[in-house]
Amino acid sequence: MIAELQNAFSRPEPPPQRTETGFFTDTTLCIGCKACEVACKQWNQLPADGFHWTGNSYDNTSCLSGETWRHVAFVEQFDGGGADRTGRWLMMSDVCKHCVQAPCQEACPTGAIIYNEFGNVYAQQDICNGCGYCVAACPFGVIGRNESNGHARKCTLCYDRQKGGFEPACAKVCPTDSIQFGPVDELRAKARRRVDELQDRGMTEAYLYGAEASGEYGALNAFFLLTDHPTVYNLPEAPRRPKAHLKTNYLFSFGAAIGLAAVSAWLLANK
Repeated sequence: MIAELQNAFSRPEPPPQRTETGFFTDTTLCIGCKACEVACKQWNQLPADGFHWTGNSYDNTSCLSGETWRHVAFVEQFDGGGADRTGRWLMMSDVCKHCVQAPCQEACPTGAIIYNEFGNVYAQQDICNGCGYCVAACPFGVIGRNESNGHARKCTLCYDRQKGGFEPACAKVCPTDSIQFGPVDELRAKARRRVDELQDRGMTEAYLYGAEASGEYGALNAFFLLTDHPTVYNLPEAPRRPKAHLKTNYLFSFGAAIGLAAVSAWLLANK
């Protein structure tokens, strides 16, 4: 009887670790078709964003949220003026970055956000209490709370499809291979070759965003090839990781407390 109760309340063994997987998104290949958005919505049974005019180019989605896990950004740029005015489009399919050092996972007080066996950042809906700490911690504005239950939701990197040996729905439908899925190490090597290829063609502005650790922030397992400044694509130039500042914040708070105590003691002594 005791053994049966122990088995009933014991934690199951976690699945064995697998090769880390992620996304490499080459924005030079994106045509803005939004097939990835539609496939993500369909596979994960997420509600539509509606067809109302947002006033923001052709973008009816606007941003990532608890109901939108893929977002194709349209950036229209113009050079010159008058008859010499020329324009171009920059397009990027944005998604959760599945950070190697994820601030959302570090901020979660219930352990709802974990790294699964594929090294992906995964939010467990049955453990999330809807506190929203992860929403505030993410420097990329990825996570949102579900409108119906308040739980944090974001891209799962199609965990269910991966377990079945299939690639994520967004990468599966991308007609230009702008979104590429696979082992992270292989994707990084492929991305570096792609940058070299573009630069050899004269596209010297091409570079990788998030493929390597930078500053206080670790690498991203969903990284991008860009041709303009990160802020143009609504990406932070230097993403902040709150946990990296905890020691400094604690010392500042401790110093402030000592200062206040000293001032209080002086006021009482000279009262």
